[in-house]
Amino acid sequence: MKKISLLGSTGSIGCQTLEVVSRNPDKLKIAALAAGKGSLERFLNQIHQYEPEFVAVPDEESSAWLKARLKGYKGEISYGQPALAEAAVFSSATHLVVAVVGSLGLVPTLEGIAHGKIVALANKETLVAGGHLVDEALKKYQGTLIPIDSEHSAIFQCLKGEERKNIRQIWLTASGGPFRGYTKEKLKTVTKDQVLNHPIWKMGSKITVDSASLMNKGLEVIEAKWLFGVSPDQIRVVVHPQGIVHSMVEFCDGSIIAQLGAPDMRTPIQIALSYPDRWGSPSPGLDITKSSSLTFEDPDFEVFPCLKYAFEAAQVGGTLPAVLNAANEAAVQFFLEERISFFEIPKLVRAAMKEHPVQSFPNLEQVLEVDQWGREFVKSELVHESA
Repeated sequence: MKKISLLGSTGSIGCQTLEVVSRNPDKLKIAALAAGKGSLERFLNQIHQYEPEFVAVPDEESSAWLKARLKGYKGEISYGQPALAEAAVFSSATHLVVAVVGSLGLVPTLEGIAHGKIVALANKETLVAGGHLVDEALKKYQGTLIPIDSEHSAIFQCLKGEERKNIRQIWLTASGGPFRGYTKEKLKTVTKDQVLNHPIWKMGSKITVDSASLMNKGLEVIEAKWLFGVSPDQIRVVVHPQGIVHSMVEFCDGSIIAQLGAPDMRTPIQIALSYPDRWGSPSPGLDITKSSSLTFEDPDFEVFPCLKYAFEAAQVGGTLPAVLNAANEAAVQFFLEERISFFEIPKLVRAAMKEHPVQSFPNLEQVLEVDQWGREFVKSELVHESA
């Protein structure tokens, strides 16, 4: 029996992880759950259904709210950043699923690796901000990290049994989002509802905005660099609107191996939890005879500059990816609050990257400081513009 500590249980990936657990009660059990304060009713229902031994919430108010409604609950309820770390290393858990949003996932991922947990990572910002730290921890503790992102899960599967030295190029597929084919001028007038209407995937708000700007693909470029030990020059983004080919690996002999499947996140989640085995499909599957034609095209780096900035950050390294990520998180939040336009997101990210003095080999404390700096920079830019 694999026991899971799930961070971010009320989000899109968290809820689908729990679906996978429910489908495999003889193989999977929830040991610990952690969630934000935005969906406490949903979290309460999850606690009733899955009966975790440990529960973590962000603050004392959320903790008190739960305790008042869980009179007969035998597990422990804790709160704050220490509680999130405690959930990550919970003693009975064998697997840690990191499905929180943003750089919040970095510290618990490092803690999970250090405590011998098999980490299933659905949080790309962790590797963007601190990929070198995660890489060092995996080597030091001989840890295991399995990606949940559909693209990286695809690459992970394509590389099974292959030597990394034989990789010529990774083809990272992107749907193109809702604004594929748009011009810069047309992007200036898009609405929040349009941005959040992804043509293929149903995801949380932050990742949906990132998908529309192609920043999500840029973050995945940096993630792939660390996951698979390749240089940014070996990663090529290709727009594949049908969302059937989840990514491909080209080898030194010219062979290309691709992973295909229905666009259902429960499949890569289950692959991460079942590894090295495969279990029965959690989704209806893919009938290739009924699929539309598969097309591929280059992304437009000028219309979607976030992708270009991410490649630049990947090449420079050091603290620049952390700044890129932090500035983007802050800008996306301001967009969701309707304080800026969608078109302003890349401008704020670029301004932060230009202003930041890059540190080449940052430790954890420096990464966290830079993360905070990037957020504060974006906030100050907004204050300055509105003054």
